[in-house]
Amino acid sequence: MKNIASLLLFLFGFVQIISAQVKTLDSTSVKSLDEVIVIGKKSELYQKQEKPLATIDEYLQKSNKVDMVKRGSYAWEPIINSMATERTVISIDGMRIFGACTDKMDPITSYVEVSNLSEATISSGQQGSCHGATIGGSIDLKRNRSGFVNNGWETGANLGYEFNGQQKIIGAMVNYTDSLFYVDTDFTYRAAKNYYDGRNQEILYSQFNKYNFSTTVGYALNPKNSFDASLIYDYAFNVGYPALPMDVSSAKAIITSLKYYYTPENAAIENWETNIYFNQITHIMDDTKRAFVPIHMDMPGWSTTFGFYSSANAELGNHFFKANINGFYNRSIAEMTMYPNNSNEALMFMYTWPDVLTRYAGIYLEDNVALNCHSNIKLTASIGNHHNKVDSKMGLESLQIFYPDMSATKDRILSGISATYFNNHDGFEYSFGLAFGQRAPSVSEGYGFYLFNSFDLYDYIGNPEMANENALEASGSIGYGTGKFKTKLSASYFHISNYIVGIPDANFLAMTIGASGVKVYNSLDYATIFNTDLNVEYKIASNLFSQANLTYSYGQDYLNQNLPFISPLSYKVALNYRKSKFSTNVELQGNATQTNFAPFFGEDKTPSYAILNWSGNYNFNIQNTKLNLGVGLENLLNTYYSTYASWNNIPSKGRNFFVNMTFKY
Repeated sequence: MKNIASLLLFLFGFVQIISAQVKTLDSTSVKSLDEVIVIGKKSELYQKQEKPLATIDEYLQKSNKVDMVKRGSYAWEPIINSMATERTVISIDGMRIFGACTDKMDPITSYVEVSNLSEATISSGQQGSCHGATIGGSIDLKRNRSGFVNNGWETGANLGYEFNGQQKIIGAMVNYTDSLFYVDTDFTYRAAKNYYDGRNQEILYSQFNKYNFSTTVGYALNPKNSFDASLIYDYAFNVGYPALPMDVSSAKAIITSLKYYYTPENAAIENWETNIYFNQITHIMDDTKRAFVPIHMDMPGWSTTFGFYSSANAELGNHFFKANINGFYNRSIAEMTMYPNNSNEALMFMYTWPDVLTRYAGIYLEDNVALNCHSNIKLTASIGNHHNKVDSKMGLESLQIFYPDMSATKDRILSGISATYFNNHDGFEYSFGLAFGQRAPSVSEGYGFYLFNSFDLYDYIGNPEMANENALEASGSIGYGTGKFKTKLSASYFHISNYIVGIPDANFLAMTIGASGVKVYNSLDYATIFNTDLNVEYKIASNLFSQANLTYSYGQDYLNQNLPFISPLSYKVALNYRKSKFSTNVELQGNATQTNFAPFFGEDKTPSYAILNWSGNYNFNIQNTKLNLGVGLENLLNTYYSTYASWNNIPSKGRNFFVNMTFKY
């Protein structure tokens, strides 16, 4: 409590000092924004996207702030600021959801479809700490919410086909809205066979099948008060992961919430929403479809989460406030059973996640202060209590082999604070900021037990005694824009102390057949990560415009050894034409050779590559039905390549022709 009070007093004092030096102004035009990828409302989705029925992974990768770890053609893992999911927060409508797979085959992004998404908010560093402690940043996937308008019934259907992998996409939606009630319902089915790479070689075990059902029901008590209840049911089966030694026979997600909205009239508080939620993830890995394995095994996992948040926005003079009180309770269990080839031998069973209970409660505060009509400063502060408990006696005793004095429980205080200045005047803009943040070790890092990593071929063991990771962050940007031309250069630098990695320990024997040894999670003195990107947009003519992006990252530890999953120089150039109901896009994208790879983590040199994509879309009406036809060629030149983040250098898709049709009535 003393730490919480000190942090709040610091924030309050800082705000008062700043505000005392400026006049109270009309600040409605001064607001700093996180990066937002607007996927589009349902009524506009098919009109604005190059590939209307692409996956969420493909849409997110369009941002220069996000990259993907690819283990096959399904369920890619997002990377923000060169940091994977341990150091970031991924949420759906502000809800915390945790995967049930020790191999990270089930990222949270896999539970949302484009057809039920309105936008994705990408926040860098401490700007993303609204829904929990983070270092790298956050992604919040916001789903469609029709609201209380008298539009009546709306129906629609989606049909898609991709020739490489023979992916079939079938979807439908039914919505109803009036002044007091609305319901949004969406269904999508995807099924794909093995895809082929740029050398026309079949990539075995790259197939997948999945269903996604999403619905939200809202009811207005009066103009000030309303409720909505939502459900996501996602079921994937027979999912192959060609870069891994195991596949997924079944993956189920049930995500529910009940939300209350309060919108006062003529008050300082603009809006207030409170959400209670529950989600359960079941994930079953096995190798039964693999032809040659030394010993068969299955690895089921379960993740159950109860949570809440209460968030309010307020305006007072030249201050724009936001407060968020949030908390969650999560239970993570994962098992492994080995089946000897000799049926007379006993089965081998162990907990890989030993029934780990995680409880978090925190508060996030934000004040966006308008200094004048073209500049503002954004201040944020967060603090929370993070509690872990190993609830399995067998799992606790297994970890106590390595840590005899280990307690079943562990408490941590996680804090964060940031200050960012923004200025935008006469087409010229710039910003700079400083921040500090902390995170706790993940369940795998703290309590994992013989988790095999097929990337570096080591078994991993968690370490519950590690300290928090601490990150000092500096960020800045500079840009200029006119009516036809716009450019912006952004950069961020992270100095992360107690950086968590696996360190080889020769005292322990590997359990997995073929493993090179055992790594135990430990904290390095520090590591540094630098990211920068340059964006340029130019309007060539009224219907023709171009875009270009250049991105570079660099990461090393305190011994000047390279960190994993650090992007080499990457680029993207696009030419877009839009007139009336027709649009077309040509895009060239690629990476330079990855020379700053990390052999310690199993990485090797990744060759450079460049791929060419084309797409075209046409909108038309048949009486009261709106139709969109989208076609395209991805990797038009059939280039053979893998990215720096392709697990075990798994090759990406070769040439792929797709066709999408969307109907709305």
